[in-house]
Amino acid sequence: MVQGKINEIHGWAAMEPGFKVEPWSYTPRPLGENDVEIKIEYCGICGSDLHTIKEEWGGTSYPAIVGHEIVGKVITKGEKVTHLEEGDLVGVGAQVYGCLQEDCNACSRDLDPHCSNGVLTYNSKYADGHQAHGGYAEAVRVNANYAFKIPDSIDPIYAPPLMCAGVTVFAPMLRKGVKKGDRVGIVGIGGLGHLAIQYANALGAEVIAFSHSPNKRQQCLELGASRFVDTSDKNQVDAVRRSLNFLFITSNSQSNQYNDFITWMTFEGQIVLLAVPTGQMTFAPIEFIRSEVAITGSLIGGVNVLKKTLEFSAEHNIRPIIERFPMDRVNEALEHVNCGKARYRAVLENVSSSNL
Repeated sequence: MVQGKINEIHGWAAMEPGFKVEPWSYTPRPLGENDVEIKIEYCGICGSDLHTIKEEWGGTSYPAIVGHEIVGKVITKGEKVTHLEEGDLVGVGAQVYGCLQEDCNACSRDLDPHCSNGVLTYNSKYADGHQAHGGYAEAVRVNANYAFKIPDSIDPIYAPPLMCAGVTVFAPMLRKGVKKGDRVGIVGIGGLGHLAIQYANALGAEVIAFSHSPNKRQQCLELGASRFVDTSDKNQVDAVRRSLNFLFITSNSQSNQYNDFITWMTFEGQIVLLAVPTGQMTFAPIEFIRSEVAITGSLIGGVNVLKKTLEFSAEHNIRPIIERFPMDRVNEALEHVNCGKARYRAVLENVSSSNL
């Protein structure tokens, strides 16, 4: 059995509910025959990281090392791993294991995030009881099927956000069949939204960006939007009502906005939730009936979809706008993201493992 090269992994862990991580180390689970050990170079900060360390979604198991936008190099591989070699630059997203069996109702349909045997990158447990820890660390061990080669044309520093934010917005576009001629709205121009504009534009759709921040207009147009709508301007909103084929909600919109969103849709339009709204959502049923509008949610993407996300991003030069922080300034970076100041994704850099 191949042994891992790192016997104790040093990282930054949340020790209790709150808004702080601190140096902590753990003994990783044994390297399995289908696993790889990755020396982490970069890790993006996702909103899910914040919710988890603050226990806003409940069920956080402390100490918890979060981070599921991981990019680094393979330093060890199990004896049955054939598609990766030591030295390969790979990315890891929000999932590190799925059964990938043909008789699995989820995995067989490229929906392995819903696999009943699946393991998330952090705050999740393997079948043997070992706790999974994420990318705010010097290294990580994962099932090799969930380590994805980063295309040569993608600069590694820009790859981390593609592993979660990128696939989160691209997966439903693929699944829903967004195509040339469709009119696609993007609500919220942040970490998810600025990537959603680029993907929808690359798929050939006419993209309309919606935001209450008019200072984002020019950047949205540069990213590929054909139109910007200031949602605080009723005349601008009225001008696009009953015109959208798809609407992707990428920000934590107020629950009372959703009835208005429905009126933006053409008949049989589809609204896709990619962010969790604040409060309970209420709807006027007549609007659904009148327009036959559907509202659905979407959760990241499986192995095949993540591969397509990276390939498509490389082919169409889709690149996140990022801010860089050394790993030992992770608390500063978390505060920056939590205050909504990041433009648009924060990426942690492992400048030196001695800083951990």
